[in-house]
Amino acid sequence: MSTPVLVEVCVDSLAGALAAVDGGAGRLELCAGLVEGGTTPSLGLIEAVRAATPVDLVVLVRPRRGDFLYSPGELDLMARDIAHARDAGADGFALGILRADGSVDVERTRTLVEAADPLPVTFHRAFDLASDADRGLEAVLASGCRRLLSSGQAVGATDGLACLRALVEAAGEEIAVIPAGGLRPENVALVARESGAREVHLSASCPSESAMEFRREGLSLGAACLPREYERRVASAELVRASLAALAEADRA
Repeated sequence: MSTPVLVEVCVDSLAGALAAVDGGAGRLELCAGLVEGGTTPSLGLIEAVRAATPVDLVVLVRPRRGDFLYSPGELDLMARDIAHARDAGADGFALGILRADGSVDVERTRTLVEAADPLPVTFHRAFDLASDADRGLEAVLASGCRRLLSSGQAVGATDGLACLRALVEAAGEEIAVIPAGGLRPENVALVARESGAREVHLSASCPSESAMEFRREGLSLGAACLPREYERRVASAELVRASLAALAEADRA
């Protein structure tokens, strides 16, 4: 029997982390503000998730939403966040830095990889905004990252399968290429099989109804493009289990 595909679940709350682990997640990526693409989680959240869950905990290091071209001050902040998260029990980190021309910033990424050593670093989906996938992979390898998260530079992993397959083949045993982007129980086995990847990344989230009885309509505390205060998504144990079951069934076929 082949080695089972590892399912990494991205969560932005304690409830989501607990649900993901209950569903069988092999690893967590912890962030804040998942609806914004994810930013660095608070130290308190890292400590709470670490205390409550036994699986490997990868902490996202992203000081703000938006592009991945960072100032010296932001890079210093990322190094500080790595040090604090390490002390709080992180098992690894996910980050990504690009240059203005869209190339992967090898030197600055390597600096943070060295700050995280010996904990592993994943180069996250900033890679999907890089100008060239082949050169981007070479740069990620040169930076010392041990994993690469990617949708194959497409909207979702199913659309980027050709690129993902090429990345997996080119990476060989040097780095784990992890498909991400729009993975659900109905397509996760297809993506794993067609890409050749042995790890996948998903949020496995579903809407979570607010328990608020009083609701002030017509007023939002965030930008108009963001969900309202009474709308949020949380990882679902059932969706994680269904994804694992789909992968196991495909492995037996």
